[in-house]
Amino acid sequence: MDENIQTEVVSTAQPVLSFWDQHRYLLLIAVSIAIAMFLVTISMALYNSSGAAQLDLSRPGYSTVTSQAVKNDSNFANYPDTGTLDKSSIDQFRSLYNAQAVSAKAVDAFSGDPLDPAALEISAPVAPAQ
Repeated sequence: MDENIQTEVVSTAQPVLSFWDQHRYLLLIAVSIAIAMFLVTISMALYNSSGAAQLDLSRPGYSTVTSQAVKNDSNFANYPDTGTLDKSSIDQFRSLYNAQAVSAKAVDAFSGDPLDPAALEISAPVAPAQ
């Protein structure tokens, strides 16, 4: 009779879990993957519908057009990414930064001009001479 009492105590001490309680970690992973796939689908749809996909020249389908892209950075002085960090390099960076900051502050942000191609310094592509 003592054996029956002992087995009843052991069997009632363990809670009975449902299927979802036993597999909640896998459910969490599946729901996370589903949400990520849903958000990626929305972002890709926006990427294609907004026209940004046609502007992305790094895509493999546009490798022939990439060489025809005009790089008009003759008026932009680039700061070197390597070198010593001393007072002259900091002064050089500040002068380049201030020159770009002046041109950025020159545009009135509350008018219709900030999206003008001239204000964005976007020029029309120049057709190569044939």
